[in-house]
Amino acid sequence: MAFPVASGVTTPPIYPAGSAGNGLSGTGYIPEIWSGKLIEKFYASTVLAAISNTDYEGEIKGHGDKVHIRTKPTITIRAYLADAALELERPQGNKVVLNIDQGNYFNTILDDVMKVQSDISLMSMWSEDAAEQMKIVIDRAVLLGIKDQAAAANRGLTAGAITGMLNLGVTGTPLSVVSSLTGAGAGDVEILTVMLRLGQALDEQNIPESGRWIIMPTWAATMVKRSELRQAYLSGDGVSMLRNGRLGMVDRFTLYTSNLIPFGTAAGLAAGEFLIYAGQSHALTFATQMTEMETLRSELTFGQIMRGLQVYGYKVLDGTALAQAVIVKSVTSGAQTV
Repeated sequence: MAFPVASGVTTPPIYPAGSAGNGLSGTGYIPEIWSGKLIEKFYASTVLAAISNTDYEGEIKGHGDKVHIRTKPTITIRAYLADAALELERPQGNKVVLNIDQGNYFNTILDDVMKVQSDISLMSMWSEDAAEQMKIVIDRAVLLGIKDQAAAANRGLTAGAITGMLNLGVTGTPLSVVSSLTGAGAGDVEILTVMLRLGQALDEQNIPESGRWIIMPTWAATMVKRSELRQAYLSGDGVSMLRNGRLGMVDRFTLYTSNLIPFGTAAGLAAGEFLIYAGQSHALTFATQMTEMETLRSELTFGQIMRGLQVYGYKVLDGTALAQAVIVKSVTSGAQTV
């Protein structure tokens, strides 16, 4: 786009059109300049590092590696009877295998001519973007992979290991959620009620209160902010909110929001349906490593190749420490005021 030149319509030019001095726009001495500051790029918030444990990451070198995890045995407690023989027990714990069987890679090339003529470090910019994109892809895959991995008593229409009276919704019959019952329709459920039900499901499984978390879609988190506990989200710090979607503490849960949470037909749900996960850090283990990160000369052209391979694996170690709800936004929620 050329810089505008004075015309006789509004601002008379110094040299009239057609004169020898009126060749400013065609001289070629007004250069086009590329800004060295890039337009800011925003990424989806990732939560996997915050909700899982990496206690068993170990030494990961490639696909097919295995991490063997030993679990504590459950000791049987028996009633003591006087003058009776004591029953002997040899406790045996289960062994869980965490397979490092998934991986993602990127492969880019920087032509020599581009490197010479560029005024910014393209390789550095690309590697930073690749790291962010890698986290997003892995987060989305794991959050979808743990769908329906919660214990049967921690999901569905009759959740609750003790009561069996907690409706957490299922696909086809989700919970229709609103921020407040003010103006709500018949059958609508407050978003805070959903969170309390998830908390009770974990309580009935004797899951520790420390290390609890909950992940929900952004529209549901907005409902929390509009609810009676609308000030609770302010307890999060600004840095962590930008980094991993952390909003604060609600009912012993650290509340996270993510646009990577499974929803709709792509996740095996009905259109408009979303998942909410709740759990404790013991529920999910995750192990990953960037096993390859290298640069090499291209054999096909003059350029430098940069590529990377990241392998990972995940496993729900204890389904009783994971809970799941299926929700949909109520059609009456739009009428509720902030």
